Amino acid sequence: MKKYLYFGETVESYDVPVLNEREARAGAGILFLFAIISFLNAYFTHRFLFTQIFVTVFMIDFFIRIFINPMYAPSLILGRLFVQNQTPEYVGAVQKRFAWGIGFGLSVIMFFIIVIFEWMTPIKIAICILCLALLFTEAAFGICLGCIIYHWVHKRSPHYCPGGVCEIKEKEEIQKISKLQLTIVSIFLVFIVGITVNILEDTQMQQTKFSSMKCEAGKCGNM
Repeated sequence: MKKYLYFGETVESYDVPVLNEREARAGAGILFLFAIISFLNAYFTHRFLFTQIFVTVFMIDFFIRIFINPMYAPSLILGRLFVQNQTPEYVGAVQKRFAWGIGFGLSVIMFFIIVIFEWMTPIKIAICILCLALLFTEAAFGICLGCIIYHWVHKRSPHYCPGGVCEIKEKEEIQKISKLQLTIVSIFLVFIVGITVNILEDTQMQQTKFSSMKCEAGKCGNM
């Protein structure tokens, strides 16, 4: 059984078990895609079947990652299919396991709230947004927030962090951000947030108007 039940790969010239960060990021991106679809579907339709299915699959996927072997987690297998021709980027396995443990814990909480008890509580929205943030930062920026928490908890720098962020080094010129760039991105973000809020408010008004029209037609009971 030890042939299958282990965490992290042994790679020559690395003194600790490692994982391929490219696979991890691809897997996070795949999960983020389905998570955002699930979130929007629940928001606009007020139906949670797709969310219940996704939360269950998410929990099982992370259970396999942590307690069996990351090699057999469906999302990471799909991630490998997409990045198998890219040069691997090895990162320490121990901090990844800690980070995925956070994801698994959140998924268990969501499983009981959404699937088992079907509670209508703001807590599930908060956890959902937190999960989306964790997945997005890893998939888009290669920033493992769980790995950062691992550093805070254990008071020591993990080995082989994504992008070599554990090593102290001076930024190259191409990595530096000017005040003008910060101003541009700030304006861009304000514009995007404004448009998003406007769309959500308009959608909510349209739903309320549609519901009122159905009630006036005596069809409230069919909603």
